[in-house]
This record gives sequence, structure tokens and C-alpha cells, in this order.
Amino acid sequence: MPHLDHRQQTAVILITLLIVLTVCEMWFSYRENRKYYEKRDTLTNIYLTSLAFILNLVVNSSTFFILSFTYQYRLFTINNAIAYWFILVVTQDFLYWALHYTGHYCRLFWAIHVTHHSSEHFNFTTGFRSTVFEPLYRVFFYLPLALMGFNAVDILYAYLITQLYGNMVHTQYKIPLPKWYGWIFVTPAHHRVHHASNIPYLDKNMGMVLIIWDRIFGTFRDEDLPEPVKFGLTKQPDNVGPVNILFHEWKALLHDVKKAPTFKNKIQYFLNPPGWSHDGSTQTARVLQKEYKENKAA
Repeated sequence: MPHLDHRQQTAVILITLLIVLTVCEMWFSYRENRKYYEKRDTLTNIYLTSLAFILNLVVNSSTFFILSFTYQYRLFTINNAIAYWFILVVTQDFLYWALHYTGHYCRLFWAIHVTHHSSEHFNFTTGFRSTVFEPLYRVFFYLPLALMGFNAVDILYAYLITQLYGNMVHTQYKIPLPKWYGWIFVTPAHHRVHHASNIPYLDKNMGMVLIIWDRIFGTFRDEDLPEPVKFGLTKQPDNVGPVNILFHEWKALLHDVKKAPTFKNKIQYFLNPPGWSHDGSTQTARVLQKEYKENKAA
């Protein structure tokens, strides 16, 4: 690939590897009758990632402008190349964790992120099941990187590389990894927990590359339940058509806001975690997990 620079070559290699792994997983799943893939689900994943790709192209120039504008006010400069890239990737991964955490604990953002969790299957194409409208606000979570002296090109490149790693942990195949690896990095076992609708697994393991953020901030959970992982949402949408798959949670959110008795309650529906209700008719994941533990202890 002589016409590509080293960044483009790395991106092409990783994307090619992901495509090859996806095809191999499809083949082995079919040959072994594991039913990891389902035609409509896979087509939905492709549809959602296509929408996200288009939206990324549309907002890419504004993203680049916002990061470049902020970069003018950088607080310091890192001259050592190794330190520069190490700090960039680690900090970017932490800021992604914060973005992801927000997507799970603020219902306004959950209404956008929920599409990524709406599949009852889990395979490499699930990683393509994008949070379609995330490009509209993701840049604001990464502004601290520009203030730290990282330029827009490097920030976007680091995001691409970590995103590709995040796609590669979407698999049900048991991959033997050394124990130390799972203490530092996200593994497929960690991410299976993240996509599970089993109550103890809800809102866990939100890291993209590094699992250390979940260990530090109390959102870590091993894949350790005796029952199998159940993928998807606690309540799946009845209609998984191309429009409803994007907006079903928005409809539910606006319905709850409309029935809320006070203005404060209406705002709370937007800002509180999914499951919160003004009358206690529905519960958040943390409440459900507390009740689960109490019932197990009884």
C-alpha cells in the first residue's frame, strides 16, 4: 500500500481484519449450527452502521473545526512521541467511558444509545449496530483532548483505532486470554456482560479498550452468573422496523414526559437513568440489582 501513509495503512489493515473475522465467525456459526447470526438482525446492523457512517461524513467537517478551534487554546504541548500517543489513547479511552456511562445513566442519551443494545444476538456485526446520532455530540466529550495539546487529526485517528478494537470484542466465541490481560483490557467476556439483559449485568463494563475504568468506578462485572447470558433489552421493542428501531425509546420517553404531573418530573425523565419513574411504577437498573441481591440473600 505505497500510496497510503502509515496511519491509513494501519486503519486499512484493522478494518480488513475485522471483515475477515466477521466472515469467519459467520461461517463457523453456520457450520456448527450455533445460530449466532440471524439474517434480519444482521441486515439491521448493516443499516444502522450505514446511517452512522453517513452522519459521520456530514458532521466530520464541523467536528474537525470544533477540535481545531479548541486546540488553539491548548494548555500545554507534549513533545515526546511515545508519551504523546500513550496519553492520547489512554485519555481518549477514559473520555469514551464517560460518554458511554452518560449513555446508560441519562435517559436522554440512552434514547440515542439504545439502538446499539437492541439486538438479541451478539456477534461481530453487533459492533456495527451503531449509536447513530452519537456523532452529533461525541466531539464535546473529546474537547479536553484538544485542550491537552492533541490535534484534531490525531484525536480522530485514535478514536478510529480504539473503535475498531471495540468492534472486535463483540463475539460469543470463548477466546483464551491470559488472566492479566482481562485485568487491564476489555475482553469479549467483559463485553458480553455489557450487552446482557440479565439484571446483575445491566450497565456494566462500559470500557472500549481498557477495563480499568470500570474497575475503578464500580461498573465492572465478571461473566459469572450460572444462567446463560440473555442479550438485548429488558423490554424488547415490538416493532423492529427501520424507523422504530431508531426512535422507539424516544417515543417511550416522550410518553412518560407527557404523563408526568409536574415540570420537575418532566425534566427528571430526561435526566434520570432509564427506568426511573415519578410514581415508582418502573425501576432503574440499580434498584433492580438491589432487589435481586436481597432476593438471592433471602
